[in-house]
Amino acid sequence: MKRVHFFLQIPAEMEGVRVDKALAELLSEHSRGTIQQWIKQGLVRVDGEITKPKLKLCGTEILEFTLPSAPPSQSPAQDIDMDIIDEDDHLMVINKPAGLVVHPGAGNQDNTLLNGLLRHHADSAFLPRAGIVHRLDKNTTGLMVVAKTEQARQHLIEQLNNREMHRQYLALVNGVMISGETIDQPIGRHRNDRLRMTVTKSGKPAITHTRVLHKFRNHCLLQANLETGRTHQIRVHLSWRGHPIVGDKHYGHRYRPPPSASENLIQSLQGFQRQALHAQKLSLIHPHSGEQKTWRQNPPEDMVTLVKLLKEDAQTHSG
Repeated sequence: MKRVHFFLQIPAEMEGVRVDKALAELLSEHSRGTIQQWIKQGLVRVDGEITKPKLKLCGTEILEFTLPSAPPSQSPAQDIDMDIIDEDDHLMVINKPAGLVVHPGAGNQDNTLLNGLLRHHADSAFLPRAGIVHRLDKNTTGLMVVAKTEQARQHLIEQLNNREMHRQYLALVNGVMISGETIDQPIGRHRNDRLRMTVTKSGKPAITHTRVLHKFRNHCLLQANLETGRTHQIRVHLSWRGHPIVGDKHYGHRYRPPPSASENLIQSLQGFQRQALHAQKLSLIHPHSGEQKTWRQNPPEDMVTLVKLLKEDAQTHSG
């Protein structure tokens, strides 16, 4: 089987954590048992030395791997329309539309972004999740980066873990926020609904930075920057804060239009059938060149139109 050689730096905050446990968290697509087998087979080195699963880390060590590549994907390659913003031999950046599921799961076995990647780049079949290192929810739009090699994939995962990859979003929310803020609340799986996430003391650390861009009568347009990347993080944090995203059926509150709003605005708000959330900016270190790269993408037309109507409504009722 083809083997892959790569390096990974342990984050400083993992000081005192066992090497097998740390790797199970950093390489979440592999089980802890699999990682322990790799270590026992001498395939993992810490600062150049063969290690044992029980070794406790100091933080910042360099781990060296020589591992078998992933078995070929069993998902079918399909012709999926993908808006590729940038691409080279190591990665591609995609502008994901609303309605496109990122990878197969319950109820979505095919016609996903992963299926499209397998058609576009055949070698993606030998990468875990076809090189997908982070995802956007089905109805969230905007920028995603996908690795085309195992070395690039590990480098991008390391940047995510070390909070070196920066992701900026636009969110249209219900209610008027006085100012931006940092929301530092742990997020975990909802106790009664496994499809939902929630703020909970037993959850994993989650930090979202928000900034108010425009205030309307009953809504705000926010800029949201992720410091961590928990499932549904922005949606959960803003809902917890009392400002759920417009159109978010999972985390939204009861719809309330602005008083004396035009029929056009009321229908547009009621008819917005997805969360008004868009990944507008992505910054990372290129895994091959080491160059700092940044991509920007304007929001889709449905979100632009709704923001325009809210601005017109605010102007009509000002003073």
